[in-house]
Amino acid sequence: MRMLRSPALLVYVLSAALYLVVGYVLAVHHHFMLGDALSRVQSAQGVLFSRDPHLASIGFIFTPMTALVEVPLAAFNSWFPSLTRYGMAGVVMSAVFMAGAAVQIWAIGGDRGVPRWQQIAITVLFAANPMIVFYGATGMSEAPFVFLMCWATRRLIRWTSTDDVHDLIGCGVALGLAYLTRYDAVVPTAFGAVFVAIVTWRRATRNRWQTALLDGVILAAPAFLAFVAWAATSWLLTGQAFAQFSSEYGNSAIIEQSGGPASSGPATFAYSMAEILVLAPVLPLLVPAVVVLAARRRDLEVMAATLMFGSVLLFQTVSYATGTTFPFLRFYICIIPLACIYVHQLRAPRGQIAGRRPGVYASPRDTRGPSMRIAAATATALLVVSLPVTTVGMESRSLSVQQYAVGALLPFDPQEGVEVDRQLAILETFSTERDIADRLDAMDLPDGSILVDTLYGFAVVASSDHPKRFVLPSDRDFVSVLSDPAAHGVKYLLTVPNEGRGTSDAINRRYPTVYENGAQISMLDLDIANDGADQPDWRLYRVLESPGGDSE
Repeated sequence: MRMLRSPALLVYVLSAALYLVVGYVLAVHHHFMLGDALSRVQSAQGVLFSRDPHLASIGFIFTPMTALVEVPLAAFNSWFPSLTRYGMAGVVMSAVFMAGAAVQIWAIGGDRGVPRWQQIAITVLFAANPMIVFYGATGMSEAPFVFLMCWATRRLIRWTSTDDVHDLIGCGVALGLAYLTRYDAVVPTAFGAVFVAIVTWRRATRNRWQTALLDGVILAAPAFLAFVAWAATSWLLTGQAFAQFSSEYGNSAIIEQSGGPASSGPATFAYSMAEILVLAPVLPLLVPAVVVLAARRRDLEVMAATLMFGSVLLFQTVSYATGTTFPFLRFYICIIPLACIYVHQLRAPRGQIAGRRPGVYASPRDTRGPSMRIAAATATALLVVSLPVTTVGMESRSLSVQQYAVGALLPFDPQEGVEVDRQLAILETFSTERDIADRLDAMDLPDGSILVDTLYGFAVVASSDHPKRFVLPSDRDFVSVLSDPAAHGVKYLLTVPNEGRGTSDAINRRYPTVYENGAQISMLDLDIANDGADQPDWRLYRVLESPGGDSE
């Protein structure tokens, strides 16, 4: 069979199958979905099936990669409703990307020349890491980001030996796509470009500055073009170049609406270190050994991996310390592939990397160092032991607020009492929104008859069999409809309380008292308590035929 002759293909198929099965069980069987993932699925659905379908419906708060990949999957929603209702389009997206990350870990071991048993063991330990499985199965942007960072890192490692422009371009393209997945990619792009420029400057024998600058530009150019293209597109269509930071729906606004940063100062660095150690408890033993060996060998491959992943971790640590992001365990997920690569790099490289077109400054590897077989075997064993530590850490509400609810599905869940009730409430998140969608679908309503903001309403729209019935902020006539719903044929307003994140809801901003009293343009038709954790109660208002004006 071809898969048996191609181990990388076998790694990909088995990993993707694992993530798809876990994702299906979580989403369709247990109805567990993460809000960011389902929101992206709804954006992809809107590109094709909203009342005003157009590509800009993917929105400009998040970078576009995940939603764009999900658009072709959403096209099959008529045949497979779970693709949007339960976010399975996102599960497929994350599964195929995270499986690609496993292949890159396999390939990095192969490039290093490690024994086959270690290559297999490290790849399995990466692919089966509970954090990797979780984010390979839940439709979040972590999966494509981890894959692209692994791809970029592998190419940069290869370039340190081959000086091959193809490896440099491959690294740059991966970082450019990574920027379109997560804004974090700006930092490894900057660090990588400086690293490449310095290495080239030291190797070059003539035209040092020009050659170093050229290599740095080759690496950074794709990410720079992605940065300019995305910012320009956002500015042209929305008037905001960086909506993630300036919009009412962006991170800064969310943090402010949530009461400000959870903490600041030294405590945040301690928290970040705890998050990193939960995901890679072997790190305190692994890093000193890798650093000492790399220094003795003058091994640039270790430096390449450290800069790529370490810069992302540094960025997240500083961002949390300065109150510009959230204390989420997933933001430190890059430590997992870095730890796996470090175990590969304990061994001295064996063999030479064959480039497609080795550059003038190609530098053959020094393979004369000790093999460090015992150290590598010990580190691999420690990675095995670290998996239960990560599992327990993911069960902690204080360290793993987005993952710990899944523990309620496991037989060894350490939570009890009130915590179990909260876990079950988290697992029920969006069940109320699905019920609302079913109720609205049962009504005989025309297209464009329900006005809702997707700030919270994305789950309702994604669950509906009739998405054209909703007027959404992505519709080009949304502002006009919002200003006079009755005149535009709107029959119902779906509203949330004007507090917390609800203050960003477009209906609340236009009609601040609408949730409380209908703002003199509507009358209460239905009051819906929410069963999900941290989700708002809903009110469905019937629009009056002759509104008496808004209530400011």
